[in-house]
Formats: sequence, C-alpha cells, structure tokens
Amino acid sequence: MKVKLADIVTAIEMTDETTEYFLDKETGEIVYVDAYGMNLKEREEIYDRMEEHDSYRLPDRYEIDNYRIMEDFIDTLSGTAHDKLLSAIQGKGAFRRFKDAIYDLGISKLWFKYQADAYKRKAIRWCEDNDIEYEE
Repeated sequence: MKVKLADIVTAIEMTDETTEYFLDKETGEIVYVDAYGMNLKEREEIYDRMEEHDSYRLPDRYEIDNYRIMEDFIDTLSGTAHDKLLSAIQGKGAFRRFKDAIYDLGISKLWFKYQADAYKRKAIRWCEDNDIEYEE
C-alpha cells in the first residue's frame, strides 16, 4: 500500500482534542472519528471497521506537540523576534499570544512555512516508523 503524503499531512494538521485519524490498511483511506461531531453509534462503527482492517492510528495532538514546534521555530530566530515570541508562549494563552506576535513581527509567512515543514517531517517519520510507502 502506498499513501499520499499530503493526505497524512492534512490529517496531522486537522488533529485536535476531539478528533482521531486512522489509516485503513485495507483501503488506504484516511478515516477520522470526531468525539463531538459523531454520535456513539457512528464512532463505534468506525472503530469496529478500523479494528477489522487492522488500521494504523495517526499521530494524535500530543504526539504532534504544536507547542514544541513553536519552541523549535523560536530557536531559529534571534534578537527581538526571538525574545518577543519566547515571552509570548509562557503561561495560559500561549498559542493566541504567539499567533498575535508573529503577525505583529511580520513573520507569519515564515512561521506557517516552518509549521508546514514540521508537519511534513512528522508525516514522513510516521510513515517510516510504520513501514508505509508514501508518495509526495
């Protein structure tokens, strides 16, 4: 089975506290489960199908670790940008303050490119760790 790396990246981008994504080994399809957007019966049907097909669970939000990606991005910067962003991610509301700061500093495009590359690296690593062939 060969999967499209872009599909894995998209699932990683969309993952949050209410969703899980799976790769169906039988069909190669990316399947998601949404704790709030689906009723219990719908979720159970998907879980049963994924168990039947011996599916792979894609990285969850903890494995993706967006906070760590922000920290790594900040480490690539220096001067005012580094200091302002490092301060922004301290404490509650870190993601909002970080986002506001990248726009204030005019480096939002740089951040979004860095984040997209980080997601792609995670997708590649996940495929390799699970011996899944992928195409770009």
